[in-house]
Amino acid sequence: MAMERIIRYGVGQQSFPVLRENDYVYIDKTQYFESIVKEGLYFFLGRPRRFGKSLFLSSLKSFFEGRRDLFKGLYADSMDWKWEPYPVLYIDLNVGSFKGENQDLENLLENLLSKWEKRYDIEEKSESINVRFSNVIEAAYRKTGKKVVILVDEYDKPLVNNLNNPDRFEKYQNILYGFYSNFKSSADYLQLVFITGVSRFGKLSIFSGLNNLKDISFDNRYSGICGITATELSHQLEVGISDLAKSEELTFEETCAELKRYYDGYHFGRNSEDIYNPFSLLWALDAKEIGSYWMQSGDPTILCEQLKNNNADLESVFNSKCSPEDLIGIIPGSTRPLALLYQTGYLTIKGYDREMKLYTLGLPNEEVKKGFFRWLLPYYTTLQREDSAFIISEFVKDFREENVDGFMKRLQGMFAKSTYMLKLENENNFQNALYILMTLVGLHVEAELCTSDGRIDLFVATDKYYYIIELKVDSTAHEALRQIEEKGYSLPFSLDDRKIIKVGANFSTATRTLTAWEYTY
Repeated sequence: MAMERIIRYGVGQQSFPVLRENDYVYIDKTQYFESIVKEGLYFFLGRPRRFGKSLFLSSLKSFFEGRRDLFKGLYADSMDWKWEPYPVLYIDLNVGSFKGENQDLENLLENLLSKWEKRYDIEEKSESINVRFSNVIEAAYRKTGKKVVILVDEYDKPLVNNLNNPDRFEKYQNILYGFYSNFKSSADYLQLVFITGVSRFGKLSIFSGLNNLKDISFDNRYSGICGITATELSHQLEVGISDLAKSEELTFEETCAELKRYYDGYHFGRNSEDIYNPFSLLWALDAKEIGSYWMQSGDPTILCEQLKNNNADLESVFNSKCSPEDLIGIIPGSTRPLALLYQTGYLTIKGYDREMKLYTLGLPNEEVKKGFFRWLLPYYTTLQREDSAFIISEFVKDFREENVDGFMKRLQGMFAKSTYMLKLENENNFQNALYILMTLVGLHVEAELCTSDGRIDLFVATDKYYYIIELKVDSTAHEALRQIEEKGYSLPFSLDDRKIIKVGANFSTATRTLTAWEYTY
């Protein structure tokens, strides 16, 4: 009897040599090397965390080190390439948290420089890390006779981790500005500079000083450079999908549909192919269980704080239109956090209007929607993430069973415990709280839904019912219900077979909760 082949996924492994030497699954991305070595000197790639940026840089490092043995059977092995080793300077800012002492970035750069200075026989050291880096680049070129390859992983991590700390942000920005300025001043000694990160920060020399920088973040030709495409999934991971289907007691087709619903949906350009989140997808195949893996691997606290502090209209944010320029860089202190949400993977491109030159943005998939909204809950309600699963199941039951008093009492009790820090006297924050809850309920929900004569505060649809909910602040439930009738909010849905339930509710800033509600059919 033949032994079953064990598939090793190496989830989270970012070392290309480790994957190749230990027979882990590797999705071949080396076809992109060909255009990179031919088309330019300076490249920048922006992608969300855990999307394979580090692994791609690690494969580039092995490629320029001449390790052809690692590329057997991959596209790069067929390239017209001499496989001569180049001096490679690899800068990995993933290793620091940059949230504590202000010296941690300087210490990291000091350790790198000391290692390189020893490798390239540099005895005299300047006090300036910028000058030392320049000396290392030149010494590497002169000692090896080959131009230098510089690979920078997560170049912006010190900045992204301190968006809410202006003093530390400015300090790190100044350090990195001087250090990265060598990419331009040392151009005569460079073969390639490839930089990855989450965002473009315009005040750094990388973007303000390099006129020939090739930003491939939105280039359709490079849309699949990180992540897993639908073609790669079906051609290279079929056995894993079959194993997952068996474990989940689904058909192969049903499993593919669930993987798409949970982990697909990313687009990185106007005509980008669909991209699956590689971290979550491989975790699901390895664990043989569809779950929330990417959301558990990171902390979106900064994003939640930005949305809450800027009093953002969540329904509008998660269904936005913007120009391509709006997504290119992050501006610290900006009150419109679309770029940050897009670049960190919580929003993605859903469409492009060629006439108006506008992107349509939205949540990429079910994993992000549920995971991120559970993180947002404590910022708008007293409901904590660990309590959300049970409460949400009760809301679902109430909506599906036409139990209006049940879900309104549940809302009343939840907001009655709110603290003054929640600022629920703001009607927008109250609507945001309801929008989060209704979305987590898993039903079709829209806030501020436009009709011919106004906007419905909250619209919820189940398979049997339409709920039209109008909210008033320091008024009466009767006044809210009267507005639904007078403005004919139910008319657009009157031809549907589903039952229409109209709910008027009042929120009191004095008692900080719902004080009354009325409903009719």
